[in-house]
Amino acid sequence: MKKANKVIVTSATTGAMHLPCMSPYLPITPEQIINDSIGAVEAGASIIHLHARNPADGMPITDPAMYREYATEISDKTNAIINITTGQPDFSATTWPEQLESRLNAPKVLSPEVCSFNMGPMNPGTWMMANKLQEVLTPGGWEEVMMHFSKDVTIQNTGQSMERFAKELGQERGVRFEYECFDIGHLYMLSAIADMGWIKPPFFIQSIFGFPGGLGTDLSHVMHMKDTADRLFGDDYYWSVLAAGKDQIKVCTQSALLGGNVRVGLEDSLWYGKGQLAKSSGEQVGRIVRIMNELGLEVATPDEARHILETKGRAETNY
Repeated sequence: MKKANKVIVTSATTGAMHLPCMSPYLPITPEQIINDSIGAVEAGASIIHLHARNPADGMPITDPAMYREYATEISDKTNAIINITTGQPDFSATTWPEQLESRLNAPKVLSPEVCSFNMGPMNPGTWMMANKLQEVLTPGGWEEVMMHFSKDVTIQNTGQSMERFAKELGQERGVRFEYECFDIGHLYMLSAIADMGWIKPPFFIQSIFGFPGGLGTDLSHVMHMKDTADRLFGDDYYWSVLAAGKDQIKVCTQSALLGGNVRVGLEDSLWYGKGQLAKSSGEQVGRIVRIMNELGLEVATPDEARHILETKGRAETNY
């Protein structure tokens, strides 16, 4: 693992899995998403990871115009690196080719500095929460429909889609990737496509814990993920960690202690502490930054993160 002398903090604003009924603080309108992102940068984040939402009801969407609105205003008011998802499902797409085109559309149009890159299929398992949420789900509303529909959904990434992401975003547009690895096999897939020459180091690997369809938040899993990445990539990668739910801060702190980077935000966890909802992603960023400071670790500025990850810079984007 490459060790930078400063910790990169990513803030993931809203995601696609959390529903508005789960927290009154989940950002869904453009103003809320933009303000949450700006607050996270002010608290110490250098990268903002974005998903889009329908401002009328909070349903996840893939509209490039919405991403442009977010990215333009966040970039006008901060120096943050924008990271746009390629994993957002399009719930209106009825075929795999349509789904793939929809997921690629906004990243291709905006050509951001960084995009997420899921290293294989995974079952998010959000449907398992349906019974717990029954009292707050509106019968027949999109949240209830999506919650139950998710029982039959796997977030796909095939060899074909990975090759297209690598070529059309990385090779043709100079986008750096945040390689999202939910399981050990995803590291081996990353190694395989690197051997084929689709992608080049340094790799920015995001190890993900806490989803029902992936690795749990056991600290032994965190160590196994890092040890495997070390064996496969040596000094050719930077490591970051996120954890879904209540173990977010614990797992991120372990990553930092091991020389890695961290990701927090309301996409990954709605919580600030036990039984206490986070009011913003900035609250979580502020907490992990304070922990970094207490551990004697410095947090990277956006320009320092650009230098570490070798991104192309804001001037080369289309927003």
